[in-house]
Amino acid sequence: MNVIALTILISSCLAGVFIVCFALEIRRSKDSSPERDSLLPLDDPSPEPRK
Repeated sequence: MNVIALTILISSCLAGVFIVCFALEIRRSKDSSPERDSLLPLDDPSPEPRK
């Protein structure tokens, strides 16, 4: 197989994977903001009720 054709094929596959991952990340990030994401590690998943 021609080396140039193989290089173009692999590059196209990698570009496709990048585009799909980028689109999924954009869809996921519409529901949040950078400020909210930065505070997520501090979020307590099970807060105790106040007395």
